[in-house]
Amino acid sequence: MPLLTVGLCVLLLILLISWGKVSPFLSFLVVSLLAGALLGMPLVDVAKSVQKGIGDTLGGLVVVIALGAMLGKLVAESGAAQTIAGVMMNLFGQRYIQWGLMCTGFIIGIPLFYNVGFVLMIPLIFSVVYRYKLPAVYIGLPMLASLSVAHGFLPPHPSPAALVSQFGANMGLTLLLGIAIAIPTIILAGPIFAQTLKGIHAEPLDTFATKPVPTDNRPGTLNSFLSALLPVVLLAITTILRVAFPTNDALMTSTAFIGDPAVVMLISVLVATVSLGLSNGKTMPQVMKIYEEAAKDVAMILLIIAGAGALKQVLSDSGLSLELATRLQTLTLPPLVLGWLIAAIIRICLGSATVAGLTAAGIIAPIVAQQHVNPSLMVIAVGAGSLMFSHVNDPGFWLFKEYFNLSLKDTIRSWSLMETIVAFAGLAGVLLFNLIL
Repeated sequence: MPLLTVGLCVLLLILLISWGKVSPFLSFLVVSLLAGALLGMPLVDVAKSVQKGIGDTLGGLVVVIALGAMLGKLVAESGAAQTIAGVMMNLFGQRYIQWGLMCTGFIIGIPLFYNVGFVLMIPLIFSVVYRYKLPAVYIGLPMLASLSVAHGFLPPHPSPAALVSQFGANMGLTLLLGIAIAIPTIILAGPIFAQTLKGIHAEPLDTFATKPVPTDNRPGTLNSFLSALLPVVLLAITTILRVAFPTNDALMTSTAFIGDPAVVMLISVLVATVSLGLSNGKTMPQVMKIYEEAAKDVAMILLIIAGAGALKQVLSDSGLSLELATRLQTLTLPPLVLGWLIAAIIRICLGSATVAGLTAAGIIAPIVAQQHVNPSLMVIAVGAGSLMFSHVNDPGFWLFKEYFNLSLKDTIRSWSLMETIVAFAGLAGVLLFNLIL
């Protein structure tokens, strides 16, 4: 009966979001309260569980996600992203232009939130299309595959960062493993898959034209790369030092502090404020205005994460998570495959990768601890599943369709299948590393 109850609650959540068009945050709150009541929890305890779930989930994430949004926004507004793109284009040349765009999307996609990176990269894609007279989808899909993989696999993006917190994983190790799995995934879903899409015709809409930052106003190449990738550099260095010198107490203490995700992002934003802002001709009020706009951009993402945390806490406090974990353990599926599958099913039903990943985490988390699953690999497995088959209930699907001016059929043939390849390739990479580690 409890499992039937949670099944009905998840169905209600799906209906509220997909059919009723209710905000995911409000849907999560309603379903969390209803689930607690139906599972026999005292009403007062239900309200406390919801509040605790919101607080515990957001406590370690607000700083990381907000600062990540600020850094990404400044990278875009300063012209640093365009500088990075220009360097990559010159490096690869016309013959390997696809690979250049793919690498550009991956590098820019690490610090940038998905929607920001998407909108920023579209003008670059079409400028290449017009310059070399190449098919737009064939040229652009590898870059967008890079952005999508970074969004689903790599912290400090919202869903992977939240999964790191929920599974108790090490963010630096998760980032390194995520990059190792992401590279072959992007190659398969990008340049290789795009070979089948040369026949799709697409033209940009004037509505989506953006004004590039003039070359004279952009930051330099080294400055752009270092500022955009500083979080990656700091996390990688501190992780490597802790592995290389585990007996050095002073070093372990200092690297633990510097390597804390919130501290990493704060350092990166402070450095970028000077390197991409003040040193690039912007005043402090202008930089702060960019940061304010960035915070607004992620406000709803934070609320969705909070709502998912509330539902997770209710399921945990009711005893359902433990019961569900016990029953799921009887399945023959390995935990990593199970986490991927749950996220994939929720993704197909709800459309949101973030909601799919966080909801799956609440169900699979007890198994991670009980069966000693590598938490970093579980983060990536759930992240890969959360990207499965994007279709009409996913905003990203419509972004791609409208920007490239495609039919529904061609959007499914290109975008939806690309996301599906990402999901399966990501799972394959996780399982391979699970055999090695």
